Amino acid sequence: MADVLSKGSLFPEELIPDFIQKTKGASALAKLCGATPIPFNGMKEFTFQLDKKVDVVAENGAKGKGGVTVEPITIVPIKVEYGARISDEFLYANESMQLDYMSAFADGFAKKVAKGIDLMAFHGVNPRTGTASTVIGSNHFDSKATQKVTIATGDKPDANIEAAIALVQGSDRDVTGLVLAPAFKSSLAAQLKSDGAKLYPELAWGNNPGSINGLQVESTSNLSANSSLDRALVGDFASAFKWGYAKEIPIEVIKYGNPDNDATLGDLKGHNQIYLRGEMYIGWGILDASAFAFVKAGA
Repeated sequence: MADVLSKGSLFPEELIPDFIQKTKGASALAKLCGATPIPFNGMKEFTFQLDKKVDVVAENGAKGKGGVTVEPITIVPIKVEYGARISDEFLYANESMQLDYMSAFADGFAKKVAKGIDLMAFHGVNPRTGTASTVIGSNHFDSKATQKVTIATGDKPDANIEAAIALVQGSDRDVTGLVLAPAFKSSLAAQLKSDGAKLYPELAWGNNPGSINGLQVESTSNLSANSSLDRALVGDFASAFKWGYAKEIPIEVIKYGNPDNDATLGDLKGHNQIYLRGEMYIGWGILDASAFAFVKAGA
């Protein structure tokens, strides 16, 4: 077992469904939009839109011009990785113990990937550094989704959401989901009826009910991370956003060298350590920016 792992292997097949389930559980975008398998060399999606309404034609009358707009959007997966040093006792443990190590690593990696999906697709940042990623470029909501409602003093949070929904519907698009930043969700939870009762009791005490007024809702601090002004994002997550991952999740067991490029930690072999590195290929695409609108805090 150790000899095989030392050359690089994959997470055991029984771990992969659990891994992806945990990833979906902590990513707002993954919950609002089901994943689509993406090949390593990417995939091309086409947005197909008939430009005009149907035309009434009289008997023997001339037919008019309709028109169609087709726009290709290429979804290219990018590599994310996470590594950690552990004792080289892993190499000498029995198969059951090695699986325990790998399960613990997979659990942590899944949580990091889940948060990373949101941070990359919302803000276009490298999750580790919090700075804009040239690899991601403009392929993120902060860049693509230009429709927005800015919160003014005295605004009611639900009125801001209604205004954002109106922008999406005004673009003749559907609304299938809503993402809330925690502070904005708290503002909604604090709204009262005229008799003093809570307007949204299902949000009390930080609860995340999954839906409000029949609309699927997710709350995550990832939306307002990195000092972002984003407070809510509403739109057609079911049809106008796609994401996915390559099925294989490589894990490499490294026994020599300094794979994390940290001179202070030194050589693995010299410290009786090994390095577990997990990699995953994730891609996403915003197929129609007009299908989304932000609620943003004032600058």
